[in-house]
Amino acid sequence: MSAMSYEGFYARVEFDAEDGLFVGHLAGINDVVGFHAETVDDLRRAFHEAVEDYRATCALTGKAPEKPYSGKVMLRIAPDVHARAALAAELAGKSLNQWGEEVLATASLAALRKAG
Repeated sequence: MSAMSYEGFYARVEFDAEDGLFVGHLAGINDVVGFHAETVDDLRRAFHEAVEDYRATCALTGKAPEKPYSGKVMLRIAPDVHARAALAAELAGKSLNQWGEEVLATASLAALRKAG
């Protein structure tokens, strides 16, 4: 799976070998917005068009484009990972929430730069 970005929107992209198409969906929103194309250049254009159509639809309906994140994250992780993270946070002189936010911020920025 690959990712694309355009004007603050992101999409995950897969290749459907059976149909010979690249298929993408906007990521990070609850609304379902998809697009597809046969070539990478056409896929990029279809992605940009999907974002613009999504924005236009939101404007027509009087709805702001989605930003569904509250800032609360519940993770289920292996107990040994939890223990190591808690220890790392304590050794850094931070709460697990502070330490986790820094680690997630660093990792997510790196992933978005790679996608983008």
